[in-house]
Amino acid sequence: MAPPQSTTSKSAKDSESFDVNELRGRPIGRVLVKMGKLTREQIHEALGRQKQTGGPFGDILIDMGLIDESTRALALAYQAGMEFVDLENIEIPDEVISLIQPQMAQAYKIVPLKHDPDSGALVIAVASPDNFRATDDLQTLMGFSRVTSRITTPEQLEAALTKYYDVEEESIMDLINEAAGNDALSLLEDRGDSIDLDTIREAAQSNPVKRLVNMVLLEAIRNRASDIHFEPFEDEFKMRYRIDGVLYEMLPPPKSIAVAIASRIKVMADLDIAERRVPQDGRIELVVAGNPVDLRVSVLPTMFGESVVMRVLDRSNVSLDLERLGLREDDLSQARTIIHRPHGIVIVTGPTGSGKTTTLYAALNELNDVAVKILTSEDPVEYDIDGLVQCQINTEIGLTFARCLRSFLRQDPDIILVGETRDLETARIAVQASLTGHLVFTTLHTNDAPSAVARVLDLGLEPFLLSATLEAVIGQRLVRTICNRCKEEFTPTEDMLMELGLSPDDVSGRVFYHGTGCDACRNTGYSGRMAIYEIMHLDDELCDLINNRESTGRIRDAARKRGMRTLRESGLLAIYDGYTTIEEVVSQTIYEGE
Repeated sequence: MAPPQSTTSKSAKDSESFDVNELRGRPIGRVLVKMGKLTREQIHEALGRQKQTGGPFGDILIDMGLIDESTRALALAYQAGMEFVDLENIEIPDEVISLIQPQMAQAYKIVPLKHDPDSGALVIAVASPDNFRATDDLQTLMGFSRVTSRITTPEQLEAALTKYYDVEEESIMDLINEAAGNDALSLLEDRGDSIDLDTIREAAQSNPVKRLVNMVLLEAIRNRASDIHFEPFEDEFKMRYRIDGVLYEMLPPPKSIAVAIASRIKVMADLDIAERRVPQDGRIELVVAGNPVDLRVSVLPTMFGESVVMRVLDRSNVSLDLERLGLREDDLSQARTIIHRPHGIVIVTGPTGSGKTTTLYAALNELNDVAVKILTSEDPVEYDIDGLVQCQINTEIGLTFARCLRSFLRQDPDIILVGETRDLETARIAVQASLTGHLVFTTLHTNDAPSAVARVLDLGLEPFLLSATLEAVIGQRLVRTICNRCKEEFTPTEDMLMELGLSPDDVSGRVFYHGTGCDACRNTGYSGRMAIYEIMHLDDELCDLINNRESTGRIRDAARKRGMRTLRESGLLAIYDGYTTIEEVVSQTIYEGE
């Protein structure tokens, strides 16, 4: 293989050679002059314009028509000490190209140039000096000891991607077959705890295992999966994705590579591969196709090996905007009134996986302002948001919600988020924070909004304290939305209407929809999810009912008389609007008339 250009680099458009080391850290104007792109007179003219108008020097050069974006990127690369590589004049060996899968090369916009098997170092070509995450992610995903970048033009990079990777994409089945046919991996089957550490480490670093795990991750992100499950059983090894709240089983890998897959994920998450007797939790941070993706890893020892679950937190798939959560116009107006209260407690309730955290993040995102101090205690911190001071709960060292919340009160906050109110101590400190002028957001696990009152009282909190501080309870569920590709009208049967507590006369003139199933939705008829809400806003009468410890049923009836739309009623409106189906709403909500 012809090696990439070394310290003396020359682009196809350049008229002179220069030493890249001489350009490291130099002003971009001097770099462009050395590259032969600009004259000193042009630099002085641009500097004069910068004094008049201000702004980045590179932008001014582009506005003046002196350089283009490609030239600026190249100059910034030289400024950072990166070397140029002319991809048109080199031939990259197949064994180097095969180190990076086509999907990964396209996602990260890279081409591998040179690999040293002894040291594990890799040299890659990129088109942007800002693509620094590619080097970090390749070390995490593929286990290279060191990844070094060379700069090339966008046109040359795209041509190289087409030349070397313009083949039919690998499938998970191809990689599973490759792993199944690997002699070294097949020897791991039925060895149980007798596998020594060196063998486990070697299996985790094997190319078939790394390629398979990477493909599973890329497919999960592409299909917007929220979780990836690797589950060992006595006679098989299952792999499942959770998409839109439903688990789908994928083609199972051979049982012989279960240990290798679990160990590979543990290496990526910086966990102890030698420890296979106790649970472990870790985290993998990636940037895929320009989107930050956070993978939370949970490893659990079972009878037949380690079960691994990866929670996929993809910021590009989550909207932290109140207007895009699914709130109807009147509910949105209510929600905004509630979250802009100067003090009090706001509870968001629902089962695990109902979107409570997303709702709270959207609320905090709207309230986020330089004039407001917002503190959060979370278990775990799911998304990093600029402007919020976020604290990770760690019960192993005694950092509980209650202890964290107590410390928050000495941090001069305006708004506080308590990830979950689990005990009486946390509830009492939240009340104290509210009474001293703070707005407190928290979550509970209950079936609906009115049930949250009984849940807090069951913790032991005095009714008068709850009624004095509780501003509102927001209950929510997630329902799958109908796939737009295969959406069509249909007429529901009487039995289906009865499940909603309706008769044919109640829905006269209404149009119902469902999805017939297509490739885009994996033949499920659904694509994506939306939230349905019920908002219980407290007034004097509801506070009196709380003080008298009235039943949840009485509180629910009183809230409905005051205009609270129940989850079932919100679901019905979503059905009538053509967003979801009868089956989804029935499965996620309770009919209050039952």
